[in-house]
Amino acid sequence: MVSQAVAPDETAAASGRALCVDLDGTLVKSDTLVDSLLLLARTYPLKALQAPLWISGGKAALKSKVGSFVQLDPTHLPYNRKLLEYLMEQHREGRRLYLTTGADATLARRISDHLAIFDEVLASDGTTNLTGHNKLGSLQQKFAAEGFDYIGNARPDLPLLQHSAEPMTANPDRALRGLLRRHKVSVARQFDDRAPMGKVLLKTIRLHQWAKNVLIFVPLLLAHMLSLRLVGQALIAFLSFSLCASATYIVNDLLDIEADRKHPKKRRRPFASGDLSPKSGVLISATFLALAFAGAAMLPIGFLGWLVTYLVTTLAYSLHLKRVMLIDVVLLSGLYTLRMLAGGAATSVTFSPWLAALSVFLFLSLAMVKRFAELQNVKASGQALSNGRGYLLSDIEQLRSFGTASAYAAVVVFALYINSPDIMDLYHHPTRMWLMTPLMILWLSRVWLLASRGELDEDPVIFAVTDRMSLLIGACIAVIAVLAAI
Repeated sequence: MVSQAVAPDETAAASGRALCVDLDGTLVKSDTLVDSLLLLARTYPLKALQAPLWISGGKAALKSKVGSFVQLDPTHLPYNRKLLEYLMEQHREGRRLYLTTGADATLARRISDHLAIFDEVLASDGTTNLTGHNKLGSLQQKFAAEGFDYIGNARPDLPLLQHSAEPMTANPDRALRGLLRRHKVSVARQFDDRAPMGKVLLKTIRLHQWAKNVLIFVPLLLAHMLSLRLVGQALIAFLSFSLCASATYIVNDLLDIEADRKHPKKRRRPFASGDLSPKSGVLISATFLALAFAGAAMLPIGFLGWLVTYLVTTLAYSLHLKRVMLIDVVLLSGLYTLRMLAGGAATSVTFSPWLAALSVFLFLSLAMVKRFAELQNVKASGQALSNGRGYLLSDIEQLRSFGTASAYAAVVVFALYINSPDIMDLYHHPTRMWLMTPLMILWLSRVWLLASRGELDEDPVIFAVTDRMSLLIGACIAVIAVLAAI
């Protein structure tokens, strides 16, 4: 156990019983050890593999070892806002506040220094893990005369709450609530700072991103083979891909917790904000993957191959490749094309080479505009570039050149496709398809123009399914396709 005292002239006058506050899950809504392990896995993957060996020396030794490699930024931790406001009020009134935590002392001190409201820090020191009865013994020894008040959130805090003169909780978990009822412990105050679970789960799985997987239906639609059996197979493929995609989004968010907390929008994601625990995320991800592969087992074996390819590629992208300039956008565009290949494999529909060429250029342009919009928005806000993507603000114009060239190449490929034998066989009035060309030019030009103005969401696919003009253009293209077919 480590004690960090603050100079007397920096503390408020002693007032009443000392208030002792737990850190993990209480003052901070997340578990700092888990967050540190995830940061270690992102920063030093090989070191993270050694973590099971470090724990052989005890949990306190593990915390110390992890802390020697990575340090969380206390500025961006997901603090329980209601509790923090209360502590600041108590500090202003001169009450003695103690940060008493099982977290490693180095991290606890940095958090205390940042908040500047605690009189002293009691934390794990690499040998003693200051939780449960270890923490209780330390507090009873320190406050033997006047006693103490305590704020906690989980099962290990039960003995401390039982011996607290005025027990309080912050975001208490179900296990602790049950134990408090069983032991008839009356809680004086409860500080809840949690988002509705239904909303949190929807944000976690990124349901809106499932719109990308509609591409699985494209080969079937363009081949005009809309039998009930094939549509059913395509629907199973859509659900399998969507579940697999959500599982990989969760893995990506878990590994990006620390970086997301520094982002003005991504800091609201469930794991970064502390509204959902990493343990829950791992469970959801594993369940989704199991369901995805169960669905794939019902389809032709070729679909399973594409699903595995998608999973491996997206994990490689999340772990490293998204930080390699140009490789990231090529992979993103390839994943869109892969969805259509998977749709063709699921329904045994031949995938047109023309469609493959069109998708490569079109989605490369959309991947480019996503990176361009990120840089443009950072430049407009005047903030420092900190997303680790491998691009510089000076690359904006080059990305614009790459992306717009790819966009108009897609239009050219589509124009050539209209004159191909495939179109002649599938459409009674193929010349009507030419009406789609100006609509494609209009939409792609508009996307790039809005991105240049800083008015485009960083994800162009989400923009496409929420923008009225985009939806209108899409509806017009669908009508033209029907008119060309009849």
